[in-house]
Amino acid sequence: MNLDNAVWLLTGLAAVVVLLTRLRLATEQSQAGHALVPLAVVNAHTVIGVVALATWIAYLSSPGGALGAASLVVWWIEVVIGLLILARWLSGSGKHATATTGDSWGQGPGLSILAHVGMLLGICFFTWVVLADKLA
Repeated sequence: MNLDNAVWLLTGLAAVVVLLTRLRLATEQSQAGHALVPLAVVNAHTVIGVVALATWIAYLSSPGGALGAASLVVWWIEVVIGLLILARWLSGSGKHATATTGDSWGQGPGLSILAHVGMLLGICFFTWVVLADKLA
């Protein structure tokens, strides 16, 4: 597999993470206990993710220029928001929080950890690709 194909594959996986996060946290009523994330934060995560995907795909279609750097900035904002959402879930229940309840996505935060740590590693890879000018 050449580097270009790997980048496109990771782009698809990043789109899946943005979509699944949106679906999992779509309504405040379906969120479990202390993992409750305000809908405004979820909306910001989704919008920034879509902007990151759009600018990244535009960059991949014609590499070069400042678009790659701009896309990376948006990607890094997206990753930070995602990790903060994940940290809120993993932080444990606070004094006023209700206990975490199960959800339909599996037991515990395993899927979210996999997705967001994977996204962090993927964006690190994207950063290397842009900074090293590795795309053909």
